[in-house]
Amino acid sequence: MRKYLIPTAALGALALAAVEVAPTIAQSSSPTTFSATATVSPNKAGTKARPKGVKLTFNAKWVTTGDVEHPIITAGDVNIPKGGLYNGGKFPSCSAATLGRGGPSKCPPKSIMGSGTGVARADTVPTTPKITVVNGGKDRIYFWTVLQNPARVAAAVPATIKKDTSGKWSYKVHFTVPNSLQIVAGVPITLDTLRVTLGGKSWAKDYVATTSCPSNRRWAYSATATLSTGGSVSYNGSTPCK
Repeated sequence: MRKYLIPTAALGALALAAVEVAPTIAQSSSPTTFSATATVSPNKAGTKARPKGVKLTFNAKWVTTGDVEHPIITAGDVNIPKGGLYNGGKFPSCSAATLGRGGPSKCPPKSIMGSGTGVARADTVPTTPKITVVNGGKDRIYFWTVLQNPARVAAAVPATIKKDTSGKWSYKVHFTVPNSLQIVAGVPITLDTLRVTLGGKSWAKDYVATTSCPSNRRWAYSATATLSTGGSVSYNGSTPCK
């Protein structure tokens, strides 16, 4: 049975970055390529005095070539550009313990900040992960993921959010992928496509916001995914802003 890459790392990078993600290229040491786009609405940046809340819609696609053992993503780090603002501490939140006991239905309704879906495979068996984005508070966000094949599994992908004290970025995000989502019923999972929408809720319009656009009119960002083989793949990009 072939093993596949689980690109769950993308969840943390995409749901939190208030930017349009440009196509990325995996490191040459990996046979996996990653391309992604996102729309930001509205796409004009706010200011520090008047941050502008945005709604993000993310679409991604992963392709792995060659008959090789594909690594599993176990963790990752994401750098959020200057001009991005995360306001999780302003809104109702849900804890990991509450999610673990009953999923998002047990959380405060206004802690739900988005949703998503994907097209994946468990070896040759198709499966469509369903995602609920849940606010975890001022420094945490959860991506509650449910798989139905090859067995039903539901678990949260947690991401921690810290301000970047170096001054190069707005935030640094670190996420971990639970083992229960890496291998299901003994079968590694590969995610082919993903679509996630975050923010723009009537009860949390500035959950994710923008405060500025650099003088070059581009937001830069970067992310690194840690692999089960001990290596990693990284991507860097930028997107226009105004």
